[in-house]
Amino acid sequence: MNKEFSFAAGTVRHRGGFTLHARQVRLAWLMLVPALAVLIFVALYPLVRTVYSSFTDEQFLGGTTHWVGFANYYNIFTNNTNTAASYPDFYSATIVTLKFAVISVVLEFLIGLGVALVLSSQFKGRGAMRAAMLVPWAIPTVVSAEMWKWMFNDISGVINDFLLRIHVISSPESWLADPSTWLGSVIAVDVWKTTPFVALLLLAGLQVIPSDIYEAAAVDGATGFGKLWRITLPLLRPAIAVTLIFRTLDAIRVFDIFNVFFGNTLGKLTMATAIQTTIVANNEVGYGAALSVVMFVLIAIFVVAYTTIFRVEQQ
Repeated sequence: MNKEFSFAAGTVRHRGGFTLHARQVRLAWLMLVPALAVLIFVALYPLVRTVYSSFTDEQFLGGTTHWVGFANYYNIFTNNTNTAASYPDFYSATIVTLKFAVISVVLEFLIGLGVALVLSSQFKGRGAMRAAMLVPWAIPTVVSAEMWKWMFNDISGVINDFLLRIHVISSPESWLADPSTWLGSVIAVDVWKTTPFVALLLLAGLQVIPSDIYEAAAVDGATGFGKLWRITLPLLRPAIAVTLIFRTLDAIRVFDIFNVFFGNTLGKLTMATAIQTTIVANNEVGYGAALSVVMFVLIAIFVVAYTTIFRVEQQ
């Protein structure tokens, strides 16, 4: 044989000087090249293109494009109402988005954690309950939003009819028009739809926790709450981090529910619907791209915060 091998330090070295590990790394990179190429095409290029457009006055329906530098960002952060591109109010849309994201994600996590803990225990009919739980999440968002929009109707909606029958309200409520209830109504719909997804992710994390840890804790006299606080939640940190990142990212980018419920109604826009209105209705691609970059940075801040808080030490 022409090859010389050295088994020192657990590696296999060829005459050419490459270890087996180095060859495996090179092979891995070669196999990743197609996936990386696709990722660059579908993710990196649009991101770079959006950042570039944010420094121009590009129009949606064509026209001459000029470099405007940081003018779009200046208009965003100063809420400059002297420019046509300042419509809609992105500051108001950001506040609405953050309220929606924080409240909905917190509620979905708490309810989802409770559901996951129940489904991780042994009881008759657990499989059927797991399948039934996923029904709201499986329904397309636009379909469920239209369904809930009809249910919230102040004239023919079943929610008003039910509450009137049990004497909770004395007259029909305009849930999606009343300033005190419209945001809570949207949050309720999102919690109903997305809590099963959160429960599913947390349930997957619970399944990998060894049962003998709980048995040892029971022998030591640990209570149910003690097991949850000292065993379950610490070992569930990776799943919690993934869950919160996914849900916060989706909540900040929320578009479909608000678009179905309110369309382009001022004061009820999210960051995503404001961007869509700016680009499509107002023909301001450059300004809309700047809004998109701001939203991207906001999402990145949340992701970095989550990964920092829930950092899992490598063993």
